[in-house]
Amino acid sequence: MGTSSSPDIAQLTINTIRGLSMDAVEAAKCGHPGMPMGAAAIGYVLFARHLRYDPEAPHWFDRDRFILSAGHGSMLLYSLLYLTGYDLSLEDIKNFRQWGSKTPGHPEHGLTPGVEATTGPLGQGFGMAVGMAIAEEKLRNEFPGTVNHRTYVLCSDGDMMEGVSHEAASIAGHLALGHLIALYDSNRVSIDGSTDLAFTENVAARFQAYGWHVQTCNGMDVNEVDACLVKAKEERKKPSLIICHTTIGFGSPSFAGTARTHGAALGAEEVKKAKEILGIPQEPPFYVPEEVLAHMREIGKKHRKERIESENKLQKYPDLIRRLECRLPECWEKDLPIFGEPNSGIALATRAASGKILNSICTKMPELLGGSADLSESTQTILQEYPDFQVDKREGRNIHYGVREHAMGCIINGINLHGAYRAFGGTFLIFSDYMRPTIRLAALMKLGSIFVFTHDSIGLGEDGPTHQPIEHLASLRAIPNMRVFRPADANETKCAWKVALNSLDAPTAIILTRQKVSLCTPDTDDAMRGAYILKEPESPPEAILIGTGSEVEICLKAEALLREQGFPVRVVSMPSWDLFAKQEKEYRDTVLPPHIKNRVSVEAGATLGWERWVGDKGVVVGLDRFGASAPYERLYKEFGLTPERIAEIVKDNAKRVESSLD
Repeated sequence: MGTSSSPDIAQLTINTIRGLSMDAVEAAKCGHPGMPMGAAAIGYVLFARHLRYDPEAPHWFDRDRFILSAGHGSMLLYSLLYLTGYDLSLEDIKNFRQWGSKTPGHPEHGLTPGVEATTGPLGQGFGMAVGMAIAEEKLRNEFPGTVNHRTYVLCSDGDMMEGVSHEAASIAGHLALGHLIALYDSNRVSIDGSTDLAFTENVAARFQAYGWHVQTCNGMDVNEVDACLVKAKEERKKPSLIICHTTIGFGSPSFAGTARTHGAALGAEEVKKAKEILGIPQEPPFYVPEEVLAHMREIGKKHRKERIESENKLQKYPDLIRRLECRLPECWEKDLPIFGEPNSGIALATRAASGKILNSICTKMPELLGGSADLSESTQTILQEYPDFQVDKREGRNIHYGVREHAMGCIINGINLHGAYRAFGGTFLIFSDYMRPTIRLAALMKLGSIFVFTHDSIGLGEDGPTHQPIEHLASLRAIPNMRVFRPADANETKCAWKVALNSLDAPTAIILTRQKVSLCTPDTDDAMRGAYILKEPESPPEAILIGTGSEVEICLKAEALLREQGFPVRVVSMPSWDLFAKQEKEYRDTVLPPHIKNRVSVEAGATLGWERWVGDKGVVVGLDRFGASAPYERLYKEFGLTPERIAEIVKDNAKRVESSLD
């Protein structure tokens, strides 16, 4: 068994957690009391008898990781963090779900000490736990004797229904992540009622088929949960699932075991009755017995000596310290490939340039790892000189995520949350739709995840409209705290990777072409400002052409046509809206002078949002329809993305701008 405690103090603590959860939800007049009331025993056993942590050092590198995937049950986690001594006060508990509190409705990484991941969208926490377990396996292999931790995740019926948990469970079983333990709070109730309405599968059989070690217990019984956790920790060759049967809203005389307790306050009268049943004093609310607080605070100190010893041991590994501190290695940019200068006749798909850059960087950054969703050759995300990460090759740095884009995004986030590694993943831009929840969470968590998206437009050609992204750039740009970088050529692709690796507080999407594009930009860092003047006419410009990605080359050819006709035009490359928007106004006005009203943007994607940069007198050239199946050269011609048409649009708009100013 795990470290024992007297039955009386264990039960008193469990009921205290239930009381705090009821009171917090009641005070907020909203929330999810049912899950914390039902799973209180699970949380207690885990935090009191098994989890290795130190509230004084929430970022201890060798701590066990615990993710509450069922984030709606946040009061369970907040209660445990407060009781064990994290920097979370009873006043914070009282301010549950209120403005500026440390106790938001769902757990948020970086806001509340002890919260390992932002969760709530069901299945995400489960997937991130798989990423953390991968990082732990690699760290244990790379630095033997420095780590001894596990990853635990508590999930719900809803997590098990979501497709991403299926994807993540499958790859976890394949990789035999023996230090991953999932506790499944199976209360058989969802928002609409009994899970029998839509969820009658044999979860145990499914996970056994995935290659997991599976146990079942009464999740209300401390000793049964404890015994299952002991066995799960003994299993080193398979991830473990413990199915804990519980009663949602346990203690509520009228609503226990029903959907009524899932997502609403119980009401003052029901709380009163529940407290009578559980033996909790009615006054004061948020009651915490002194012996419970003393008991849990003592547990919070249990691993302090071990933590200090492990941190001392860490001093022998300066490179690991650097990685844990998220510092890039010195001279990591030193041997980046040189592609050449504009007009040198060199043409290279930006995905191919990215692959060369990535393989150059990885030799300097041992923490860099990743792969693709079964598209490594297409996305050029293979680290050529390194093995694959597999059961028998924990030293591997190439992760085969399989055709599992959603799980790939979760795993990338989980690895990056864990620390000591920097993960990336690649797929076609069209399939970023499958990853959107994970991309959004990376932005919300201020996490430096790197998403490599290739085949970025109709330029992929013959695969047709099912694979040709149209609205995806606009969709990604709409996410707050998201870096979206669409380089024009190989030189700008270097800037994209520099931006991505230096972005520790925001994820980066690098958007790359399938087709070859000519080298058309200088080998400088200008693109890292988001937009810059690429071509300036000899006389003051009368119009500005703004392009991104493969369309920058089209803009340059259009400028040459207009120059021959005596029409001076500036060409601006704008690989990143968000980076340009962050520049000081003086710089933005230098690149896009307010007095030049004739602006034309060119991008092979949805036009939504471009009015911000072209203004009310400008023209947006793009695609607001789906593509077609044909060679890309024909598609660009049919959709009007040619130098000739762009030149005509600039001239026609000059007349409209002039007449509007008369």
